[in-house]
Amino acid sequence: MEKFTVLEAIAAPILRINIDTDVIIPSREMKRVSKEGLSDGMFANWRYTEPGGREEKADFILNQEPYRQAKILLSGDNFGCGSSREHAVWALHEWGIRAIITPGFGNIFYGNCIRNGILPVVLANDVVESIAAQVEANPAHNLVNVDLSNCTVTAADGLAHAFEIGSGDREMLLEGLDAIAVTQRRDDEILAFQARDRLKRPWIYLEG
Repeated sequence: MEKFTVLEAIAAPILRINIDTDVIIPSREMKRVSKEGLSDGMFANWRYTEPGGREEKADFILNQEPYRQAKILLSGDNFGCGSSREHAVWALHEWGIRAIITPGFGNIFYGNCIRNGILPVVLANDVVESIAAQVEANPAHNLVNVDLSNCTVTAADGLAHAFEIGSGDREMLLEGLDAIAVTQRRDDEILAFQARDRLKRPWIYLEG
């Protein structure tokens, strides 16, 4: 997984509440079991003129320049609610999204972001709206800076907004580690525990 430290990029404001995983990627677009090839179906009902088609709607923000190059999404509360489909995060990541800033996330979606290298940032609604307004004034120039090292988001006005993230989640993203890799970093501790435990409960370790 790619390390996430600091990202300064174009942000795309989609300030709707309750954007669920079926909106992020409709079920008809999930025709494969791999993580690859899903980005074409991301926001398919909003991006394209017909279900299953690929003729773009000119008025959808991610079909417009410079938002096609956006690596950050700004959105409304409860982003990623609905089903637990991890395909929603896979599609966003493959398209190029590396951070999502909203007042709140669906719980399962939040965890899926962490496990797939997307930073989920929770900021107050008025802060998200302020950042979005600055971006919309000049989207190619008014980039958004997301700094995981210092846990801040900074927009064009220079104000740094602090956000919170669990220490374990932060470690995974900063180091580019999945859950298994995080556990493997503690191999020495695990082996030491097993050695002590083997002395206390040898019957647990009987080998056939």
